[in-house]
Amino acid sequence: MKLGLRSDLGKNALAFAIMLGLATTMTLTAQAQTFNVIHNFGGSDGANPLTGLTVDAAGNMYGTTENGGASDAGAVFKLTGSGKETVLYSFTGGPTDGCNPVGGLLLDKLGNLYGTTGWCGSSGTGTIFKVSRDGTEKVLYNFGKQEGATPQSSLVMDAAGNLYGTTTAGGSTGNGTVFELARPMKQGGNWIETVLYNFGSGTDGAVPLAGVTFGASGNLYGTTSVGGANGFGTIFQLVRSKSGWVENILYNFQDADDGGTPYAGLIIDHAGNLFGGATSGGTGAGGTIFELAPSKEGWKYTVLYSISGWSVSGPFRDLMLDASGNLYGTTHCDGDDSSGTVYKLTHPKGTWTYTLLYSFTGGTDGLYVFSNLVLDKQGNLYGTTNQGGANSLGVIFKVTP
Repeated sequence: MKLGLRSDLGKNALAFAIMLGLATTMTLTAQAQTFNVIHNFGGSDGANPLTGLTVDAAGNMYGTTENGGASDAGAVFKLTGSGKETVLYSFTGGPTDGCNPVGGLLLDKLGNLYGTTGWCGSSGTGTIFKVSRDGTEKVLYNFGKQEGATPQSSLVMDAAGNLYGTTTAGGSTGNGTVFELARPMKQGGNWIETVLYNFGSGTDGAVPLAGVTFGASGNLYGTTSVGGANGFGTIFQLVRSKSGWVENILYNFQDADDGGTPYAGLIIDHAGNLFGGATSGGTGAGGTIFELAPSKEGWKYTVLYSISGWSVSGPFRDLMLDASGNLYGTTHCDGDDSSGTVYKLTHPKGTWTYTLLYSFTGGTDGLYVFSNLVLDKQGNLYGTTNQGGANSLGVIFKVTP
């Protein structure tokens, strides 16, 4: 079963899933914002993005679309600061290059882009690819089933240039993996994939939809969308040891006031605090935004905000943290028109304040936001919608707070 969302998204937002507490004082505010659609996807240039953007030092932005492109198998695109969109690569949908990417892109210092496709490739279960600055695509690895299958996440890179990510399926039990793809030691050599952890069928969590995040000490952190002690997902830590990587469960979601079913991954601040989002549960029943902070007594879980809405209204992608410690994110079907929102969380006096930056109408401004956000040097926010816009195939938008 494919995990990406297609044209029936509005009828069943749970199509993105493959199965299926602590309150904090919160102030709500509203501010006038400037919203602009800066690109409407038209099909040949991509369609239905299921993630957000990556920005380079010059202000150019890069992303993927699940559909569209020359073969309607998805595309990798570039958007300049002036709003000009260019397709860097169109997937063919065959065994040689993968198809239907739903994760974001990783940009290295040389301008190369790295990402995953959830399907196609030599085994039909996804690939890890590289797109050079000139638009040349190369498959670095084809997934089978034993070493993981159907990756949905973005990748992270260590100082040596090795790549890390997750798969939603495959592995020793079929419940997903955390993997490393090691850079070749010699020019022209093969990238080597190693499974760092196989998610089991017990309380260790299962089906990670998001990628992993590095901590300062080299530990990896992430979420699983299901499994754990209560069946509603986990926050996990992987620690390197002499015998391999060891998993520690930092939190088990209850799908109560704390939230449940986290599809989004984690971001980390300079103090080692983790921030993320759950798509269900909370006092508003639409998911939560949370913090998990290290302490001498262990990890402390705190709900920063509960989203009002129906189940899986919450964030599908990672939050963004700015230099002042403010959090930004999106919801995919929250808001006045149940079409998605852009929001900001601040805590100038220790109390987290929620500000709605934009609520989508579901029309020409876009419909359903499965996007992370990026921030430019002027403080503008950018993201994508999966549908809506002039051609009903999604948009790239800009919000000026």
